[in-house]
Amino acid sequence: MKSLVNYALAYAAKGFYVLPMAVRDKRPLIEFADRPAIDASRIGRVWKRHPNAQIAFRTVDFFVIDIDNHANGANGLASFNDYKNKHPDQFPATLSQTTHSGGKQFFYKKPLGLDMTQAIGWLPGVDVKAHPNNYVVVAPSSGVKGTYKWDNKLPIAQAPETLIKAIISPNHSRATSYHSEGYKGLTGEQLRLGQHSKTAELFEQIVNGLGSTGGRNMALAAFVGGLLFRNVDAKVVYELAMQANQHTQPALDAKEFDRTFDSMVKKEMRRRNNA
Repeated sequence: MKSLVNYALAYAAKGFYVLPMAVRDKRPLIEFADRPAIDASRIGRVWKRHPNAQIAFRTVDFFVIDIDNHANGANGLASFNDYKNKHPDQFPATLSQTTHSGGKQFFYKKPLGLDMTQAIGWLPGVDVKAHPNNYVVVAPSSGVKGTYKWDNKLPIAQAPETLIKAIISPNHSRATSYHSEGYKGLTGEQLRLGQHSKTAELFEQIVNGLGSTGGRNMALAAFVGGLLFRNVDAKVVYELAMQANQHTQPALDAKEFDRTFDSMVKKEMRRRNNA
């Protein structure tokens, strides 16, 4: 397999936050959460240790609209095209790529000073990767089904305000922060309606994190187990657990996170086989 180190160096020189990725499972080979971008010297060392590493970008200064052909039965390309046809002004021409599985990813610059997070299921089969610790694998990396390929050489366009509002709109049952006008002046008790269920606690952990240092592993295990028990897709559980970990100070490192997640998936598989 051809080494991608020169691509990684070129991307880093252009200001991208480069990550070396494992070939099989598309997971980072270094710890990166809330850390500065790796420089050319470290890129050389990492790729010397992992000559087959693929490349990802952290979504620090931009976000990515990630369109999956067949995400949990949803045709992301169809739902995205339907939305785009109704709102063409929200999507100026920009850098895009075709993923290894035939999906599409569109890159847009974040407005300066705006904190954004990921939005799983923004549209059916369409996610938004936007948190600084989110990442996307990029061309010319290889995946299980093929190779990532750039569609064009356009610069990353500035996201229109209308697109930003559509992504963070309460109509999509999400919010990127608690600083919107609709939440000003409201207390937690005023925002909480009805009985506080276990499901509600799981949702809140995505934003509130996994708690103090001593109990993070147990909290992560309970969070992952609770979602798997509710039949949430394992891929989605992983993304949500990552977000909860990113909101934890200090966050679990990547190896400990993956070890705990894998353990809970295996435990859930055993439970289902014995049910």
